[in-house]
Amino acid sequence: MLTSTNPGAFTAQSIPKSPRLDLVVVANMVEPGSRVLDVGCGDGELLQLLSETRDVDARGIEISRDGVNECVAKGLAVIQGDADTDLADYPDNTFDYVILSQTLQATRKPRWVMEQMLRIGKRVIVSFPNFGHWRIRGQLLWYGRMPITKNLPVSWYDTPNIHFCTIRDFVDLARELDVKIERAVAFGPSGGRVRFDAPWWFWNLFGEQAVFLLSRKH
Repeated sequence: MLTSTNPGAFTAQSIPKSPRLDLVVVANMVEPGSRVLDVGCGDGELLQLLSETRDVDARGIEISRDGVNECVAKGLAVIQGDADTDLADYPDNTFDYVILSQTLQATRKPRWVMEQMLRIGKRVIVSFPNFGHWRIRGQLLWYGRMPITKNLPVSWYDTPNIHFCTIRDFVDLARELDVKIERAVAFGPSGGRVRFDAPWWFWNLFGEQAVFLLSRKH
C-alpha cells in the first residue's frame, strides 16, 4: 500500500520556495519523463513542480480563466475546460498519469470524473481533504456547525466544494470502480504521516489529507 521511496524522490527542502506537502507527495508518485495531465490545475503550482523536478510532459486543464492566464504566464501548457464535461474529449490512454489535486470535492460528478481519468490515464493520482478527520467530527459534534479548518477554510455558503468525502468513502469508491490502490499516503495538520500499516478507519480518523495512486486492474 504505501511508503516505498521512489528513486529520485525529493523533499520540500530540496527545491526553492517549498511547495505544499501534498504536492510534494503527488510529485514523488510520478515517474520522471512521464506524460501528465493535471485536472483542475489552478495556478499551475503542481505542473511547474513536476516540470522542474520530474522532467515530465506536463499538460493542464483549468475551469478558471484567471488560473489559465497564470499558468500560461509561467509557460505551462494549460487550456480552459471543465472536468465534469470536457474529459470525455480525451482519447483512451493518452497520459501516463492523470492527477486530480484537491479538486475531487469540487466536481459535480466525482464518480464520472474518476472513470474518465482512469480511461485516459494509465495511472491516476487523487488528493483530497478528509472530511472524516477527528477535528471535523469534533466541530460538528460540539458546535453543530459546518467546520472550518486549514484545509477547508471557507464558510459553507462560500465554499466551492460540493461533495465532501472521507478516506473510507474514497476507498469504497475505488473498490466500486474495481481499481488497484498502488500507493496511499495520509498525513495530519503538522505534516506527520499516518502509519502506513494502520487500518482504513485509523486513516479516516487521523488523516487530515490523503493522496492515492490508482491503476486499472485490467
